[in-house]
Amino acid sequence: MLDPTSRVERKSWRAGGLAGGERTIPEETAVAFTYNGSSYAVMMATPQDLEDFALGFSLTEGIVQSPGEIESLEIIEESIGVELRMRLTEPHATAFRDRRRYLAGPTGCGLCGIETLSEAMRVPTVIADDASFTPKGIMAALDALYGLQAINQMTQAVHGAAFYRKGEGIVALREDVGRHNALDKLAGALARKGVSGRGGVVILTSRLSVELVQKAAAFGIPVLVAVSAPTALAVRTAEGAGITLVAIARNDGFEIFTHPQRIKEEQSAHVDA
Repeated sequence: MLDPTSRVERKSWRAGGLAGGERTIPEETAVAFTYNGSSYAVMMATPQDLEDFALGFSLTEGIVQSPGEIESLEIIEESIGVELRMRLTEPHATAFRDRRRYLAGPTGCGLCGIETLSEAMRVPTVIADDASFTPKGIMAALDALYGLQAINQMTQAVHGAAFYRKGEGIVALREDVGRHNALDKLAGALARKGVSGRGGVVILTSRLSVELVQKAAAFGIPVLVAVSAPTALAVRTAEGAGITLVAIARNDGFEIFTHPQRIKEEQSAHVDA
């Protein structure tokens, strides 16, 4: 399997002078998704956790509804990239042929190649999940995420997506040069473990755009947290999908944009005199 990072020579300028040295940087390669012999997408991604990527992308794009609908997966390494070659079971293979499209997505591309406005603005599943979390829990999960980002600690150049549950901490974490890819890989990792999105929080080290909300809704995530700001469309979509949108999450706090009822302060115990 390809290495997700490379060590390269570079010159650095510090304190008015140049010095030689090396730096670890993330790899980026073309990853092609094919289903039953038909091309569907080509994304630029970090060549790691590709099984998770194949399954997660298939789930969040709505190509399949469960892992069992993918009959087989081959990871084919080529000189110019990687092909994720999947076969779908029937009747899903026939349904896929009816909606086949081809797209070429640069790093971080989320809606590249969409052919119609209705595809881009697909109405997400409404999340009915009464799970609640404390601000302290959200901040603890955010802190834990940074400590677990192995590739980012080496490169300072990749996004992370983590899934957190009360009492369990960070259940899974995936990294990628593309924020959408990181979320897809996380969804795939959870699905392969048989873990649903119910009762959990997804934390993203990126801004929140609408397609990330759509992907989170497809996996049943009730709370979505990001370190940067959301777009207005992401807020409207999260409101309609029943997702609690928490953004601008930094070490001094965060802002809640939709469905704030899931974020609850801890109740202090009162002792009567």
